[in-house]
Amino acid sequence: MARDYPLEKVRNFGIVAHVDAGKTTTSERILFYTGMSHKIGEVHEGDTITDWMEQERERGITITAAAITCFWTPTHARMNEKGEAEATTAHDDMKHRFNIIDTPGHIDFTSEVKRSMRVLDGAVVVFDGVAGVEPQSETNWRYAEEAEVPRVCYINKLDRTGASFEKSYASILERLSTKAVRLQLPIGEEAGFEGVIDLLSMKAYHFDGEMGMIVSAHEIPENMKAEAQKYRGELIERIVERDEQMMSDYLDGKEIPLEDLKRMLRKAVVGNEIFPVLCGSSLKNKGVQLVLDAVVDYLPSPIDVPQAVGINTDTGEEEERRASDEQPFSALVFKLQVDPFVGALSFFRVYSGTICAGDTVYNSANNKKERLGRIVRLQADKREDVKEVFAGEIAAAVGLKEVKIGNTLCDPAHPIALESIVFPEPVVSMRIEPKTKADQEKMGIALSRLSDEDPTFRVASDPETLETIVSGMGELHLEIIVDRMKREFGVEASTGKPQVAYRETIQGTADVEYKHIKQTGGRGQYGHVKLRIKPLAPIVEGVKVKNNVDREEHFEFINSIKGGVIPQEYIPAVKKGIKEAMDRGVLSGFPVVDVSVDLYDGSYHDVDSSEIAFKLAAINAFQDAVQKAKPVLLEPIMKLEVVVPEKFMGDVTGMINSKRGTIEAMGERGQAKVITSEVPLSELFGFTTQLRSLTEGRGVPNLEFAHYAVVPRNVQEDIIASRK
Repeated sequence: MARDYPLEKVRNFGIVAHVDAGKTTTSERILFYTGMSHKIGEVHEGDTITDWMEQERERGITITAAAITCFWTPTHARMNEKGEAEATTAHDDMKHRFNIIDTPGHIDFTSEVKRSMRVLDGAVVVFDGVAGVEPQSETNWRYAEEAEVPRVCYINKLDRTGASFEKSYASILERLSTKAVRLQLPIGEEAGFEGVIDLLSMKAYHFDGEMGMIVSAHEIPENMKAEAQKYRGELIERIVERDEQMMSDYLDGKEIPLEDLKRMLRKAVVGNEIFPVLCGSSLKNKGVQLVLDAVVDYLPSPIDVPQAVGINTDTGEEEERRASDEQPFSALVFKLQVDPFVGALSFFRVYSGTICAGDTVYNSANNKKERLGRIVRLQADKREDVKEVFAGEIAAAVGLKEVKIGNTLCDPAHPIALESIVFPEPVVSMRIEPKTKADQEKMGIALSRLSDEDPTFRVASDPETLETIVSGMGELHLEIIVDRMKREFGVEASTGKPQVAYRETIQGTADVEYKHIKQTGGRGQYGHVKLRIKPLAPIVEGVKVKNNVDREEHFEFINSIKGGVIPQEYIPAVKKGIKEAMDRGVLSGFPVVDVSVDLYDGSYHDVDSSEIAFKLAAINAFQDAVQKAKPVLLEPIMKLEVVVPEKFMGDVTGMINSKRGTIEAMGERGQAKVITSEVPLSELFGFTTQLRSLTEGRGVPNLEFAHYAVVPRNVQEDIIASRK
């Protein structure tokens, strides 16, 4: 079977935004205009295609990243002599295949955005035309920066009261990037918003007919010509500064052909040097088609992005995989989902080669081979069986047993491990227990499935109380998990109050010695270690880590043993003992983080020494050392932004101060005030309800994790007492 679309006509992109910026509404318009749906789904009516889970439709928010395949012919290819483009005209030679991922905007489901960024080639970042850049816009932008994903900005909702393209654009420049530049201008704003001006072609576009199906190009209105000329000059200057010949022609007053400008702008967008800004109103069906044109014109195809790099698991050497069907097969699993109709789905992005249903793939993470039974392509909640998937495409395999998120699937003859996906640590925990004996077994299966699907959702057992503890990114996250257990797995469960995921660390240093000696008649036990511990300093760029140092994210192990005073075979047991001891701190049993441990001396016995003896010696030595090294508790601090009418500002700042919060900034957004602060998570349970009652329901909170900080001494004593 041959590829139906050439690689250069494929676009893998995501739609990302802060919650309520109109992201899912935009996705629904895209599906309608690309012919994937014959009716536009509306969030407020609960009939959207991308938000297909019951909880998403009820709450009007996106929870999981939905993957959709659709096809688009650019507007200019469908224009008739009258300057009108109708959505129905087919120009197969100009058609592009879009693999779109619609991601959640709510902070509690941020891991969905992070994992999606890893497999996308580009992103459309949607902004609310009234609010501009919001906290989650910043987080999503940061994830895109880390993954070096090229972006197109779309300022939405310009028909709303209080909307301002210029204010929103200024907030992008100020809070996200000075590389953003206007590609369009709105014609009118708020109730008078009627179309957009394209600054490159200098055409005014209107969207007529039912659902804005007809796009028509006109002359720019007289009263906007001067403004359009001014901003076109700015745009062209930003484009031509990347090419000496073009720059020279421009300075000589020559008119640069439109195709050359578009080609150069595309190069700059793919290189993350320019982020074009477009505008519209998805709800009013204005501007979305031109966003799709911009995806075709400026966002990269799989052959425009850097090659995938991984480690050959046989040789340990670094290898590259080109986006080509001729290369050995390699793909990254970025999402797992339990589908009520077909069972377990493993979503994967193919970086190189091709794979057919029925082929055997090698999972380089666990060294296991599995047979790919069915492969499906996704139209959100509908499935289309495919026989073969090619380089640069996104699909899902049905029924893979041993796969986890971040695993690489590859050709067994050419094993490779592509860079995996790193997820944030959960910050909220709570007890959960089944209501009946029948729910007991089902609950275990449900929790295991859900934690496989979502790496920021963790399940553990408290060794002292034997209770099941679940952890996640926020109260809403855990609430949705419990709801899904009930609906999808039929499990009724009771939950305790949410608990904060505290950590322990040290602020001082300590030097300890511990001998583990046991004589029991037969062979005894003997392990003797000397440890030095200190707070772990972050790695600074350019500082080389020495060969005897094992460095992990929150732990460093230094092996300074000389002359075989402890034989080499016992060193791993010492490290293992220390890591085990770090799982339960000395203050309240919370995990210990950010500690550097130096094993510098010890001794052994020819007969009585063993791995278990050295492991036990290390556990006891580490616990002694932490006691002496000024142990402290760390708590998660959240960045809190509250948008509130001016008359409630005093009350809200008072409430934040009463919760051990520190006010960082105060600003304006339209007619409302914005209070930015940092507040300990432990003080924020039930905060939304309090805020609503204080502000007559008009205060809107936005929360995201900021960092861990040392708990004040008086609060620490209360926490330790409550844990005992």
